[in-house]
Amino acid sequence: GADAARPSLCSNNNPYASFGATLARDEEQNLWSTPHDVTHTEADDDRVLYNMIVVRNQLDKDSEEWQKLNYDIYTLRQTRKEVRSRWKHILEDLGFQKEADSLLSVTKLSIISDSQNMSKARDILLKLLEETNIFPTSWELSERYLFVVDRLIALDAADEFFKMASAAYPKRPGGDRADEGPRALQS
Repeated sequence: GADAARPSLCSNNNPYASFGATLARDEEQNLWSTPHDVTHTEADDDRVLYNMIVVRNQLDKDSEEWQKLNYDIYTLRQTRKEVRSRWKHILEDLGFQKEADSLLSVTKLSIISDSQNMSKARDILLKLLEETNIFPTSWELSERYLFVVDRLIALDAADEFFKMASAAYPKRPGGDRADEGPRALQS
């Protein structure tokens, strides 16, 4: 039939195969930390994860490559979960207990409230990346958190958030600038 042209996720003719395919598609749309989570954006970091999932699904489950990719996907999801929980923790400390989840919810429908805030949001995000430890060392600047910072600016809470992030997740000494620390003291 017309479906034959489209590569099927399940090659057998089992009438329930399409049900499995739907589940697999949901799983792939996850792109965040848990399957069936619809809060993802189509941002670069989501595409990276999505591509990893697509490649993994084409590999044999017993292969070493599948194992490695599966581990990388798991690790990436765990990292994202951890970052999200750090943000949530600070938002709750700021008094946004009820709003924390919705403030962190970014979907394809999310918009930046004010284009003027965009550069301010980016600046704050860069400051968070460079001056706090709220993101892990390997973290790429995530579009998702631009939306969150934008919301904080609108709520007039962005600077307060930065202060709390600096206190809760200070940049550890021995980070990128470790080489100029002790040596400067000796000279």
